[in-house]
Amino acid sequence: MKTAVKKLIIAVALIGLAACKETVKDEFAIEQGIFEPTWESLIENNEFPEWFRDAKFGIWAHWGIQCVPEAGDWYARNMYLQGEGAYRHHLANYGHPSEFGFIDFIPMWKAEKWDPEALMELYVKAGAKYFVAMANHHDNFDNYDSKYHEWNSVNLGPNRDIVGEWADAARKQGLKFGVSNHAAHAWHWFQPAYGYDAEGDMAGIRYDAYNLRKEDGKGKWWEGYDPKLFYTEPTMVMPDGITSLDSMNKWHEENDRVWTEKIPENNPEFASNWFLRTKELIDKYEPDLIYFDDEGLPLEHYGLEIAAHYYNKSTNRNNGKNQVVITAKELTDAEQAGITLDCERGSISNVSEYPWQTCSCIGSWHYNQSTYDRDRYKSVELISKTLVDIVSKNGNLLLSIPVKGDGSIDDKEIAFLEEMGEWMAVHGEGIYGTRPWVIFGEGSANTSGEGSFGARERAQASLSYRDVRFTTKDDKLYTFVLGFPTDKTVEISALGYGSQQLNGKKITGISMLGTDKPIKWVQNEDKLVITLPDVENTGKTIGFVIDGII
Repeated sequence: MKTAVKKLIIAVALIGLAACKETVKDEFAIEQGIFEPTWESLIENNEFPEWFRDAKFGIWAHWGIQCVPEAGDWYARNMYLQGEGAYRHHLANYGHPSEFGFIDFIPMWKAEKWDPEALMELYVKAGAKYFVAMANHHDNFDNYDSKYHEWNSVNLGPNRDIVGEWADAARKQGLKFGVSNHAAHAWHWFQPAYGYDAEGDMAGIRYDAYNLRKEDGKGKWWEGYDPKLFYTEPTMVMPDGITSLDSMNKWHEENDRVWTEKIPENNPEFASNWFLRTKELIDKYEPDLIYFDDEGLPLEHYGLEIAAHYYNKSTNRNNGKNQVVITAKELTDAEQAGITLDCERGSISNVSEYPWQTCSCIGSWHYNQSTYDRDRYKSVELISKTLVDIVSKNGNLLLSIPVKGDGSIDDKEIAFLEEMGEWMAVHGEGIYGTRPWVIFGEGSANTSGEGSFGARERAQASLSYRDVRFTTKDDKLYTFVLGFPTDKTVEISALGYGSQQLNGKKITGISMLGTDKPIKWVQNEDKLVITLPDVENTGKTIGFVIDGII
């Protein structure tokens, strides 16, 4: 009898173990379909949805805990780097990072003024056709209801499903909804939280992440939570004995500042956890777009598996047609057929065969009070010509409007959105649903942005009334002049009837967007000359509709 009972117990245990293994296996299983987790399969089978090609303009809320101090981008990292502006700001306002760490901002993020529906109404009026919410940043905090990462906005901070509420508000307004995922780099980006000051009175004293343990939360707001899962495990901790800022900065640049898409050798569990968190994000919220802040796909095979899973879910749901978009950076020419290229704060130099996207911001990525105080937001004048330049080359613009820690936006941002909406109401017919012409335009093409983000944006800002861009829709050629000509005269060589593009075609009519006043124009063999009617010089991009040549 004892032997029989023992065998029964073992059998039940084996069944339970098998079921447990099957559950674990299922968590990592991906949707099956035409896409395999290889670049070859993504490139061969991908198609770009028409909604994305038609949308042209999206708005992004790059909003999370790092907006609480309202001191700009990368705060969660830079507050731990002695000598950085964020470090000085933190010292002056919150204390030394060994005593007040980034973790202490979590209960301060209350989102008490956040009204996603009201904000979405503003975004729609500004002309957005899709909206993107930040799901997580390099600070490793999930802004959604995640069962695989306890450090999330439902459990802590605002105690709200940020992504879920954004999704509901966007879809209620008829917008396509996307998410941005930056967390694949958290494992190295957050490592300065384990460091220390190299110089000064607090030299050598380790910052908070180094000493915090799960048991230290007893009786505190984070009781039961493991801070190592928030700060990521200490995978490349700055060694003892560094005694100068130069040496400290050099160490960080050579180690945790290195941008890598590899699975961390010392912490492979981080990569598998990222996969589960991202798969859950896809399955739970069904976004129309995922923005990866990565050079190519993140974390080796995990990124490929996520891409295949996402594409297969879409094609299986939509009668074999892919209706979702993945964007990433620094793609090869071949890879741009498989996923969508994103150019951060830049553009490209010519018409792309494939749809692509620029992501940019009117200020800092995370809200910065100093930008407001110094009146440093980008103008609609600049953004209008940036948008037109991008669209003429087969791209979209995803524009971030920084959100304050409390969930509101400031009066200057509201004014920007209202003014952008006014410009789009007039010129949108030459933006939405258009496709590139045989050339993007004439004048400077120097918007590809070689070098720093600042260089890229200076190249865009340098565009003027001497630069022309084209788009097409139906039988219309839309012609944009990226500024207001000082003598009210526009000359366009590509629209002379003897040009290579027209090859003898004659224009039959020209009108100016936003006015019914007649346009004076002469088409010669070598150029088209347009004289503007008596209209206000706003400095912004102006547009014309050309008939008879498409």
